[in-house]
Amino acid sequence: MTSEVLGQCLRTNPVVVRRTMGLLREAGLVTAERGHAGGWRISVDLETVSLRRLHEALGEPAIFAIGNRNETPECLVEQSVNAALEGAFAEAEALLLERFADVTLADLAKDFARRHAGRRDTME
Repeated sequence: MTSEVLGQCLRTNPVVVRRTMGLLREAGLVTAERGHAGGWRISVDLETVSLRRLHEALGEPAIFAIGNRNETPECLVEQSVNAALEGAFAEAEALLLERFADVTLADLAKDFARRHAGRRDTME
């Protein structure tokens, strides 16, 4: 697929897609081909790539949109809340990353195929 097509699917700018795919290319997970029939292609066996590996290839971005805030570090309330939640966030992230290691791209592809087949069956 091209960055433009992927951007449309993801409802984001193709530049964001190219940056992300560039990181995946550096990790050896995708290749890019130029030209009319070009685009991004997965270059590895789907069974060998876990969500954890993708997470690492993308620079280990923040997993949670919520988390400790440090907007006013001198605020005692903020400090107390951060201290209370710090362990819970660390435990949740560790558990999620552990689960990421168990899910492969092949697992996702199989689930997609099953869902896609089910959708086709309801359309007929």
